[in-house]
Amino acid sequence: MILTESVKGLDNTGAPDFDLPAADGRNYSLADFAGAKVLVVIFICNHCPYVLAVLDRLNSLSKNFAERGVRFVGINSNDATDYPADSFEKMSELPIEFPYLRDESQLIATKYHAVCTPDIFVFDDARKLKYHGRIDDNWQNPDEVEREELKIALEKILAGAEIPRESQNPAMGCSIKWKK
Repeated sequence: MILTESVKGLDNTGAPDFDLPAADGRNYSLADFAGAKVLVVIFICNHCPYVLAVLDRLNSLSKNFAERGVRFVGINSNDATDYPADSFEKMSELPIEFPYLRDESQLIATKYHAVCTPDIFVFDDARKLKYHGRIDDNWQNPDEVEREELKIALEKILAGAEIPRESQNPAMGCSIKWKK
């Protein structure tokens, strides 16, 4: 496990399009989320301890913000040859409550500049990047969280407020497992 932090300085970039198969048997593209006021794209995988530690929090945020027009989508870009736990077939075993897509080519992870799992990108209704950071200030212990940064970001974006780059702490987690 190599601890990696998300890339800084991607503010206001547009959401790259995708068309990927999902664990639920459907294909999803960026257009499938056109009605969302806010779109949260999270690069995750099945085996990363950082993802597993925050998955309940991500599911909860997805559920709690759904009525307000916020949609979540997870993307797994890990190399399944060297990491078979991250294969498409295994993805349906992860207890995830939002669409979970497979980026076999790793092209989408590259377009988003994703480097770790979880790597969180939050786009407004114009699909401009407004938040790229961590879920909260304590990935290991949800009982000790003092600052729910993703939740705060979602509230601000829904209210039309800006989130200064300097207030966004990078996400951290396992590196994406790139193909050789």
